[in-house]
Amino acid sequence: MKKAIAQKPYTHYQCGHCESGSVSSIVNNYGFNLSEPMAFGISSNIGFVYLPFVRIWGRPLYAWRMFPQSIVRGVEKRLGIRFYVKTYDDEQEAMEELDRLLDEGKPVGIQASIAYLRYFLGDFRLPGNMHMTIVTGREGDEYLINDPLWDYQTRVHRDDMRKARFARGPSAPKGFMFYPLEIPETIDYKKAIKKSIKRVVFMMLQPMFPYYGVFGIKTLAGMIKRLNNNPNKKVIRGHLNQIVMFQEEIGTGGGGFRYMYAAFLREAYDLLKIPELLEASKKFVAIGDKWRLAASSCGKFIQGKTDEVDLEKTARLYRICAEEEKEAYLLLKKIKWK
Repeated sequence: MKKAIAQKPYTHYQCGHCESGSVSSIVNNYGFNLSEPMAFGISSNIGFVYLPFVRIWGRPLYAWRMFPQSIVRGVEKRLGIRFYVKTYDDEQEAMEELDRLLDEGKPVGIQASIAYLRYFLGDFRLPGNMHMTIVTGREGDEYLINDPLWDYQTRVHRDDMRKARFARGPSAPKGFMFYPLEIPETIDYKKAIKKSIKRVVFMMLQPMFPYYGVFGIKTLAGMIKRLNNNPNKKVIRGHLNQIVMFQEEIGTGGGGFRYMYAAFLREAYDLLKIPELLEASKKFVAIGDKWRLAASSCGKFIQGKTDEVDLEKTARLYRICAEEEKEAYLLLKKIKWK
């Protein structure tokens, strides 16, 4: 292991997803080469969960990835990069430590509520507490932000930063902060990739819990089909809007995460030359297309441009997503790791 040293000036990376992008960006700026797809894939972050008994904004919870902070902890576990990770009960302590680290020239990753990050505009500034970004410096009462979802550096006022780091509600950030302390001299990528893929295959093919993995996607498809029995178009529109918003708007969702996992598998193939990895990568590109097609099947209905939606077709598309994902995971399961 060697000490992680912040590179100067900070190199900005625009990425596809906030946490995988933040982890990749900050690790690269502390001297360790890590792509965003590798950060996402090596932490076994692809997934699916539909929880009708957990309510977000009055409707069920949907997720196409693991919980916030899991990429930080997954990269640490699988690649051996030691992070400084901390949450706080005291807001003043959290802000003072952030200031101290920045004054020492150390960029810091944080979890924050988008509602208080004013560089998110209009409808994009949702009351979600799961956003990850990078704070790279401060000038007066403003913090310099190299957000991986932007192609340029932005700024946040100190008062907004405090509110964003200590917003209340589901997945409250509690001042969560991270940055690399030590990075390994060498990595056993074969061992790390094997463990990460085996974990994903086990979780996504689990046969018992009807709200997770491939089984959960089929449960979702069944729920959409049953909406045909509900005469209230407003209720139907609300359910479909929640699905599409979590799938394709909040955190890149279903299609975006499948494309990113495809890129991880391709990178894994380039390292290990295992043919199944390349074949599975191609399958996940096609699967990403299917998720996008399923979301778009009810787009005009959600937007209120029509009062008609083919729920049978939409449910069928989601079931196809489930079947094709099952095929991809079964292919990965067959890999003979030597």
